[in-house]
Amino acid sequence: MSAHQTGPFNLGQAFNEAVELHRQGRLREAEKIYARVLKAAPDHFDALNLLGTVKARLGSMGEAHRLLAAAVKINPRAPAGWSNLGQVLHSLKRHPEALECLDKARALAPDDVGILYQHANLLMSLNRPQQALAEFEQVLAQVPRHVEARVNSGIAQAALGLSEQAIAEFDKALALVPGHPIAHYNRGVALIDLGRYDEAVVANDSALKALPEHAGALLNRGKALAQLNRFDEAIVSYAKATGIRKDYADAHFNEALARLTLGDYRRGFEKYEWRWRRSGMPAQRSRGRPLWLGEYPLQRKTVLLHAEQGLGDTIQFARYVPVLAEAGAQVVFEVQAELTSLMSRLNGAAAVIAHGQAPPHFDVHCPLGSLPLALRTEPDTVPAQIPYLSADDTHLAKWSARIGTLARPRIAIAWSGNPSHFNDRNRSIAFARFAPLLSIAARFLSIQRDVRSEDALILAQETRVMHVGDELETFDDTAAVIALADLVIAADTAVAHLAGAMGRPLWAMIPFAPDWRWTLQDETSPWYPTARLFRQRSPGDWENVIARVAAALAGFMSNS
Repeated sequence: MSAHQTGPFNLGQAFNEAVELHRQGRLREAEKIYARVLKAAPDHFDALNLLGTVKARLGSMGEAHRLLAAAVKINPRAPAGWSNLGQVLHSLKRHPEALECLDKARALAPDDVGILYQHANLLMSLNRPQQALAEFEQVLAQVPRHVEARVNSGIAQAALGLSEQAIAEFDKALALVPGHPIAHYNRGVALIDLGRYDEAVVANDSALKALPEHAGALLNRGKALAQLNRFDEAIVSYAKATGIRKDYADAHFNEALARLTLGDYRRGFEKYEWRWRRSGMPAQRSRGRPLWLGEYPLQRKTVLLHAEQGLGDTIQFARYVPVLAEAGAQVVFEVQAELTSLMSRLNGAAAVIAHGQAPPHFDVHCPLGSLPLALRTEPDTVPAQIPYLSADDTHLAKWSARIGTLARPRIAIAWSGNPSHFNDRNRSIAFARFAPLLSIAARFLSIQRDVRSEDALILAQETRVMHVGDELETFDDTAAVIALADLVIAADTAVAHLAGAMGRPLWAMIPFAPDWRWTLQDETSPWYPTARLFRQRSPGDWENVIARVAAALAGFMSNS
C-alpha cells in the first residue's frame, strides 16, 4: 500500500518510498514522507540522516543540522551520519566542528573515497592546502576520473603558488569535462598569476560560456584585459560583474583603477571608495569623528588625514596637506612611522604623527586616497607645487661627507618595490637586467633598501655600483642621497614618488599596464612634472626599456 493512501501506516514501506523519491530527485515529496516516518518513529536513524540531507539540498541548513545532530546521537557508529553533519557544518562555515565530524567519519570508514574527498575540501576551507592536496591525490589515485577532486587539486596547487602544476590539473579535468566552468575559471586565475593574460581572457570566456552569470570570471577577465592595456573592454567586463552583484567591491574597485588610468578621474575616484570593502581588507576602525569627503569647506576645522596604503601613496597624496592648510584647515597628518620625520618638513601640517599614536583633537577625518575625490581633482588640476618634500640639513651633511666627493654625474638607482604588492610581478625589475646601464661611465648609487636574495648575490659582485641602501635608516637618509644625486632611475616604487615629490630629475620605468597615476601614454605624469617615463612597449619587456634608458643616459652624460 502506498504511503499516500489512507489506511494503516506501514513504516518500512513508507521509508522505502521516500528513499525512491529521494533517489529520483523528488525532494519535496520525499521530505514529507520522511517527516511522517519520523513522527511514527522519532529515533529512526536512516530517516533522520536522509531527511537531514534533503533539508540541506533544499537550503534549510539549520533544520539539516538539527536532524543530523540527532542522527549521530542515535547511531554514533555510522560514518554517513558524521559525514553529512560535517558537510552541513561546512556549509554553515563552522569549519573546526565540521572537521571533527569528518575526522570521526574517516576513522569509521578509512577506505571511503567520498568521505576522504569531503575531508580534503574542508582542509581547503581551513586554509590548509598542503594537507588538502595530499588527500586529493589519494582520492585521484583511487578514482583517476574524479573530476571535482582533479579541479580542487588544481585549486590547492594554485594556493601553494604552484601555478604551472595547477594548470596541468585543470587541463586534465577539462579533458574529462571540456566545458567545466570552475576548471576554466580557476585556470584563468592561475594564468593571471603567471602573467599569461591573453590566455587568461580565453579561459574566463570559456567559464562564462558555461556560466554567463559568473561574476568572478567577469572580474578576472577584466583584470587580464587591464594587464593587456585593454582598459575600455575591462570596464565593460567589470560593469557586467557589478550588474550581477551590485555590491561586488572588487569589481567596482578594479573599474576605478581602469577609469583612473584612462584619465576619468570623476567616476574613477567615486568608485575608488569601494577599496574599503574589497575581499581581504580589514574592517576599518572607527575614528569617532565624521568622515569628510569634500561636502563642505574646512575653514577653522581640524582634519585628520591618515595614510592607508603604501609608502609611495602616502608620498603622492601628501601634496594635499598644503592645499587644505591654505583653505583654512588645521591639518593633523598621520603617516607610517618611517615617514614622520620627512613629513614634518611638509608645509601646512600642524602636527605629524605615526600610526598608532593618539592624535590631538580633530573635527573630521579623511583617508589620504580619498582626497582627490574630496577636492574634485581632475588630470589638469592635480596639485603639483613641486617640490613639496625636501632633505634636511643634518642628513645632507651626513651624506655629503660620504658621497659628496664622488665623481659626477651621480645616478641613484632602485629597481624593486614591496614583494607583497599585488602587481609586484609586473612593476619590479631583477637587478641583473640593469647590466646594460652599468656599462655607462657614471657613478651609480644603489638606494634599494630591501634587496632580494637573488639580487643580493649579483649586487655584491658589482663593482660599478656603490650600494648604500642598507645604510638608509629612514626616508630622511633616502631624501638626502636623492638630493645629492644628479638623476634618479627607478622602477614604480616609493623611491620614484619621493624623487618626484622632491622635484629631482627622475626617470621612472613603467610596466606595460601602468599603475593609474602614471597615465596610459606619453612620457609625463601630471603628478610628477620632473619625471620622464620609460614605458614597456609589450608586457614583461624590460630589455627594451633598459636599452632606451641606456641610450638616454649616454645623452645625459654628454650634456653633463
